[in-house]
Amino acid sequence: MTNERPLLLDVLRSRVLIWDGAMGTTLQRYKFKAADFGGQAMEGCNDWLCQTKPDVIQEIHEKYLEAGADGVETNTFGSNWFKMDEYKQGERTYDQNVTAAKLARAACAKFEKPGAPKFVAGSIGPTGYLPSSEDPSLGNIAFDRIVEAFVPQVRGLADGGVDAFLIETSQDILEVKAQIFAIRRWAKEAGRRLPIIAQVTLDRTGRMLLGTDIGASLTTIQSLGADIVGLNCSTGPEEMRDSVAYLCEKSGLPISVMPNAGIPLNEGTGDAVYPLGPEAFAAAMEEFVKSRGISIAGGCCGTTYEHIKQLAQRVKGLKPLARTVPYEPAISSMMKSVPLHQYPKPMLIGERVNAQGSRKLKELLIKDDWASIIQIARTQVEGGSHALDVC
Repeated sequence: MTNERPLLLDVLRSRVLIWDGAMGTTLQRYKFKAADFGGQAMEGCNDWLCQTKPDVIQEIHEKYLEAGADGVETNTFGSNWFKMDEYKQGERTYDQNVTAAKLARAACAKFEKPGAPKFVAGSIGPTGYLPSSEDPSLGNIAFDRIVEAFVPQVRGLADGGVDAFLIETSQDILEVKAQIFAIRRWAKEAGRRLPIIAQVTLDRTGRMLLGTDIGASLTTIQSLGADIVGLNCSTGPEEMRDSVAYLCEKSGLPISVMPNAGIPLNEGTGDAVYPLGPEAFAAAMEEFVKSRGISIAGGCCGTTYEHIKQLAQRVKGLKPLARTVPYEPAISSMMKSVPLHQYPKPMLIGERVNAQGSRKLKELLIKDDWASIIQIARTQVEGGSHALDVC
């Protein structure tokens, strides 16, 4: 069946695909004890339930498929080397991802029919580090080390049979780059490639945790060669509205959207409560499909089987809205994106932050006088520069 299954990107050209809902929220309802995780040392590691409770994980996949999902995510959100090593299981990273992918693949095999394939996306979540930040503990890590942490996860997901890699809940755009670099390394070693879905997480202002706006996110992700770009987690569909519109208007790539069931509330029970019911969630997502043209619709935290069932009833099988988006070349910093075509022309690039061409700047660098260097850069921006050439 694997060899006969159409490619994900081919199917997306003809119809909208429904993805599953929350794995973590669903697992919380089982009220697992330490023994269910394999002992106190592994308690709370939901991913490890692929090893100790594989029947439960496969059952959850199957229930989402029964509800109408065309695809499911592997239970590997925290199965990169760093997260696994927190539980002293770093050396099991590859095996963990193989197992999780095979469970999702087995669930899909039960529901696949000719002309109705079911897809598995290999979930790749964050490490817990923020490599772009100046935080002494979260940011003090080399880029190459983060890439290395994702390679065994990527390899395991691929060998377990996923149809695509899903980078999700991304809060640091530099980590997204590391994840894509890890996927590229696997592709070079394996001599094949799988589609990359890259989803960032934005707050209510439309920015990632460290301030990266939606424009910078899109420019970076597209330039790194992702096949599908999207949003997930943090907020409900209402708070994503402007960012979804931006992606659909600025990108010719398929768009995936997987919101929470609203912004979580703390009602004193100790558990997050998600206020958006299945009907309201499905209605909002239907608008994204029909009015904006998203290609993959699913759910994140708080979304249940019923959320996905109602979503599928509204949009399953619809043809994606035709979107003609002319390519607009742009460059991006960590924070914002700038189009290379400026109106009025020309695009102005500030060249003063250049140790090779400016004796003054070289002297400031030797003195570690960063405040003065920043002032030189700021003066160029205030003078009309659209971008800076930092050398």
